[in-house]
Amino acid sequence: MKKVLGSLYVQVLIAIAIGIVFGFLDPAHATAMKPLGDAFIKIVKMLIAPIIFTTVVLGVGQAGDMKEVGRIGLKAMLYFEGVTIFAPIIGLVIVNVLQPGRGIIFDPAAVDMKSVSAYTAPAQQLTTVDFLMNVIPDTLVGAFARGEILQVLFVSVLLGLVLLKLGPAMAPLTGFIELVSQALFTLVGFVMRAAPIGAFGAMAFAVGKYGIAALVTLGKLMFGVYLACGLFILGIVNIIMAIHGFSLIRFLRYIGAEILIVLGTSSSEAALPRLMDKMEKLGCAKRVVGIVVPAGYSFNLDGTSIYMTMAAVFVAQVSGVNLSISQQVGLLAVLMLTSKGAAGVTGSGFVTLAATLAIFPAVPLGGLTLLLGVDRFMSEARAITNFIGNAVATLIVSKWERALDESVAKRIVG
Repeated sequence: MKKVLGSLYVQVLIAIAIGIVFGFLDPAHATAMKPLGDAFIKIVKMLIAPIIFTTVVLGVGQAGDMKEVGRIGLKAMLYFEGVTIFAPIIGLVIVNVLQPGRGIIFDPAAVDMKSVSAYTAPAQQLTTVDFLMNVIPDTLVGAFARGEILQVLFVSVLLGLVLLKLGPAMAPLTGFIELVSQALFTLVGFVMRAAPIGAFGAMAFAVGKYGIAALVTLGKLMFGVYLACGLFILGIVNIIMAIHGFSLIRFLRYIGAEILIVLGTSSSEAALPRLMDKMEKLGCAKRVVGIVVPAGYSFNLDGTSIYMTMAAVFVAQVSGVNLSISQQVGLLAVLMLTSKGAAGVTGSGFVTLAATLAIFPAVPLGGLTLLLGVDRFMSEARAITNFIGNAVATLIVSKWERALDESVAKRIVG
């Protein structure tokens, strides 16, 4: 029993359960637990930039040649785009079958837009050019100060290429970075001991603030989002794993503690450092982990694509707008683009929805107010789906690159 309770997996699971009960029984005090979740996420995010930096620099710097780095990046992007296209399609089918917005009485003209102004303002600034320019930091230090994953990845790849070019002459610097990397992952181990506290605080706040009433009112939409995410993972992702000779169930068990951390905090970034460490221990080469995982957090947004597609059509349904199949396909295409532009933006689900609906004026933006109360609960589904998708992508790209210790991988998830 002591060994079971000592497992991070079990501790986080118990903390989530206690948080849900506390939030239901004592909402007033439960909402005061928010700082516990926020503090844990902030501490983890504090470590993300240096961990990505050291992992990518070492991975790229020790790669065979520059072409290999470019090949890994290209294969990762091909995987991301090839797999992600299935996510919104599944969401589109589910939302049309369930019709979660039908029967809800809603007048978009009577909505106070102040509640969504925090999301519509950033949406007006989302363009592809702005996104691409934002990948380049103003200064080297600025990338780390802002904590932008893509900016840190950009700087890290450049320095890694320099180490690769100069070779043995950079051995002292490479050795130092390797020592820093080991220290950072040891620190992550210490920080993760507080994961149950963070999960408890975040879950207690969510249940205490939004309560059960909001869940009942929009329960059909929530059910649809979770169903679509489940079908994507157990269908598309499971098939991909099986084709490559791996067991999805065993893989999910392997990253189970990290999935629960994402569930409790509703943030896939909260488990990013541990994911990178675990994928290396699974046999994936450091250079692949260093490129695929950070890039996946910005480009491989399977859960977000499902949620945004379903939420956009839901808003149309409650507003009495009947979208034709061609309009829905057009909506899907725009969502595929806008989701990339909002990578790393706080509240990206609402920001991208606002940006997309602005292009489709037939669907009133006021409908977003209906989602504010339950977005926190649906964010768990999309965060977990994004997280699993990135973990699987790393494993598959490693196998494609022949940069996977298959004896280790087969033993653990084969």
